Amino acid sequence: MATLINGRAVAEKIYTELRSEIAELKSGGVTPGLAVVLVGDNPASRAYVRAKDKMCRDLGLHSVKLELPAATTQKELLARVEELNRDPAIHAILVQSPPPKQIDEATIVRALNPEKDVDGFHPLNVAKLAIGDVTGFVPCTPLGCQRLLIESGVEIEGAHVVVLGRSMIVGKPLALLLMQKEKGANATVTVMHSRSRKLTEITRSADILIAAIGRSEFVKAEHVREGAVVIDVGINRVRDAANERGYRLVGDVAFDEVAAKASAITPVPGGVGPMTIAMLMSNTLKACRQQTQARKN
Repeated sequence: MATLINGRAVAEKIYTELRSEIAELKSGGVTPGLAVVLVGDNPASRAYVRAKDKMCRDLGLHSVKLELPAATTQKELLARVEELNRDPAIHAILVQSPPPKQIDEATIVRALNPEKDVDGFHPLNVAKLAIGDVTGFVPCTPLGCQRLLIESGVEIEGAHVVVLGRSMIVGKPLALLLMQKEKGANATVTVMHSRSRKLTEITRSADILIAAIGRSEFVKAEHVREGAVVIDVGINRVRDAANERGYRLVGDVAFDEVAAKASAITPVPGGVGPMTIAMLMSNTLKACRQQTQARKN
């Protein structure tokens, strides 16, 4: 069986590092601040927002949680974003996705101050990732995937990484991140998607296979070569009458059969999921450091 890559353990290591840095910032009179904005009452989004707010408070950060009605207009949301852009106590802003239908998400992302865009979706931050400018912000889930590989001792440099999925949330930024000419990257990256031909043939050539395709247990043993490392970004609910909740969580990888072939694999839950919030906290501290230094200059 494959070695389990424990995302919770790696996240705890990151929090230990962050606590030390937060204490140092506070000793200088600065408390990193994160604002999370939720529009509507999507249950999954509410759960994510609560988890982010709780972690902020556990770490001793200044946390602002704005919960706006589902009927909030685009104009109203833009006004709240602009208030947060101007607030010197807020170093980082995250608008929870997806918003209600009346909100144009792309417009909201572009309205964010890119220096506070810790989700890394503002066009300026996307461009900085593409050119390798380390002052930009990388989306949290791709950043978490990279950190899991590094902490697990997986050799990324020179490896063939196949990414299943081309979203702006995971696939595209992850490919750009792992191609960077720097430590923890330097990989050869292939991005595959629903229109890709010879999918099984190409995934079987991967040293590292990252599944972010949004389809429950899509990746089977036939997609994976013996000894590959598998990172499962997916989180899907499937019906399970035996479970008291009526469902269970599975990834984009058929775990049992793939784990029998892989050398290392992330579980769902407990793999990539905990890393996303950990890297959000890390990006928040980075935003605080950069803005504090800019004010000093």
